[in-house]
Amino acid sequence: MSFSDLGLLADLQRAVAAQGYTRPTPIQAQGIPVVLEGRDVLAGAQTGTGKTAAFTLPMLQLLSQRKRPEGRNAKAPRALVLTPTRELAAQVGESVTTYGAHLPLKSAVIFGGVNINPQKDMLRRGVDILVATPGRLLDHAGQRTVDLSAVEILVLDEADRMLDMGFIHDIRKVLALLPKQRQNLLFSATYSNEIKRLADGLLRNPALIEVARRNTAAETVTQHVYRVKKEQKRDLLIHLIDEGQWFQVLVFTRTKHGANHLAEHLNRAGIEAAAIHGNKSQSARTKALAGFKSGELRVLVATDIAARGLDIDRLPHVVNFELPNVPEDYVHRIGRTGRAGEAGDAISLVCADEQKMLADIQRVLKKEIPTVPVPMFEPKVLAPAPKPAQSPRKPAQHAPRDARNGKPRHGKPQNNRNGAAPSGARSDHRRRRPAGKPKAASGNAR
Repeated sequence: MSFSDLGLLADLQRAVAAQGYTRPTPIQAQGIPVVLEGRDVLAGAQTGTGKTAAFTLPMLQLLSQRKRPEGRNAKAPRALVLTPTRELAAQVGESVTTYGAHLPLKSAVIFGGVNINPQKDMLRRGVDILVATPGRLLDHAGQRTVDLSAVEILVLDEADRMLDMGFIHDIRKVLALLPKQRQNLLFSATYSNEIKRLADGLLRNPALIEVARRNTAAETVTQHVYRVKKEQKRDLLIHLIDEGQWFQVLVFTRTKHGANHLAEHLNRAGIEAAAIHGNKSQSARTKALAGFKSGELRVLVATDIAARGLDIDRLPHVVNFELPNVPEDYVHRIGRTGRAGEAGDAISLVCADEQKMLADIQRVLKKEIPTVPVPMFEPKVLAPAPKPAQSPRKPAQHAPRDARNGKPRHGKPQNNRNGAAPSGARSDHRRRRPAGKPKAASGNAR
């Protein structure tokens, strides 16, 4: 099947071909025709399956074929895409711009962490497609700088992630601002009870699309484990990057502090790296991501804020410098590589403290991740240390023993048959103390 078989406009096919794509992925092949029919969709798809194009392409086509409203809604958004993170919003916005390059449609991306005034200017000039995070969208709604009354298509991208991040109340507030008659597209990697409740209240007779089982990694991703001492992880990572001549590596850590330290260590080793996490300003995060995509940075060190928010074409390597606390996050992390049918490599550096985490991940995956030996870094299993040789003891000073039965003699030493004192015994030449007189203290504790 080709993109021309899906009923897409020639201008959209031209934009897709310019990106080097010739065949649609399963989610695109199933989703695009259904969206073009105007139906609601509930799609279960892991990251890396091409789901962004699955809703972006038909959304662009539908809007381009419909007449823009007149009057007070002339500049209001006609499509709204809600995403959980700033990075994902920016990347969905890029897809809209890329695929809509030959269409007369305007788009805008709004999220927090940056100046709100330029966003107000864009909205004032008018947009067809608005991509937003829930919090900043509600800020605009509160300031009456956005009008959502003309939205024809609503997309909730990575809805499960939005609920995990506590956006359910914000989503409900946004839904209350939208017209009741609209097309709804909900994409989620997992189906929790909360997602089902949201879908039941949002979707009307939806088409169900399922292209990946829950908690499964893409088949195009090769997974390996390297067992290593915790203090050798940084040196092993540098060794792998240098020896493998890796030029684009996404590395995950558990903490923001750890991400900063690792990026600094890599830079000192001559490997261009930057950290991206929640404490970084939006401008710093955008700059780091742009540098990574352009090849200026070889390594991007990220916390799990980026596990679902990064969309990097043909990313070859993902490294779990530290395993995630939540096993399911492992799947989202390695889903950054092996996207849209491309091959990818996912490597985990596992120390002794992370054995239980690894076991939990393998239980979720329902398979064992193969271990690759790296002799110079593998923790050695030491043989039990030999017991230290005992130094020869001095003969114990025992009381004289009876030659006949080996029992100690008590009382005064007895003379032997020839009248001499027995061996080891002293003749008592000292004067006896007078009865009742205490012995002088020696000063030593007994």
